[in-house]
Amino acid sequence: MKREIIQKIEVPENVKISIEGNMVSARGPEGENKKKFNFSGLDVRIEGNRITLECKKATKKEKKMINTAMAHLRNMIEGVSKKFEYLLKICYSHFPITAEVKGNELVIKNFLGERTNRKCRIPQGAEVKVDKEIITVISSDREIAGQAAANIEQATKIRKRDLRVFQDGIFMINKAGKEI
Repeated sequence: MKREIIQKIEVPENVKISIEGNMVSARGPEGENKKKFNFSGLDVRIEGNRITLECKKATKKEKKMINTAMAHLRNMIEGVSKKFEYLLKICYSHFPITAEVKGNELVIKNFLGERTNRKCRIPQGAEVKVDKEIITVISSDREIAGQAAANIEQATKIRKRDLRVFQDGIFMINKAGKEI
């Protein structure tokens, strides 16, 4: 059944949004985010401090597109207003693990007593800080911050050992302001 769907987002005063074709850019006090959307079949407008996505004869497909675009736009606005912060904790019971940032890589030393260092890539746009046993990932783009945190967590994945015994690793404890 086709029906009219209209969704609106309030934009804070300190955030500036511009739409050029399918490219949306948000600029605020914490930086700038750009993202390419697929707005085919949707009407996108900026009216004052409000973004409106509208579809006159929307099916399930258009409803999904509108809701997904709205979630991404909210994340962009929130990211340029206040950066997203992920916290990870270094946990070990066998060998003391240390981590340090070198360029665009995080180097994990002495994981399970391994002589070779484990490395994970940090995406461009993410800032990583290591403070003893807490690793902080900060970015104005939620997807980049989440990917950086996931890369760090995956770098310490344990293979070919009993996971009940070897519970060492780096684990997320706070995900964009929400406790896990």
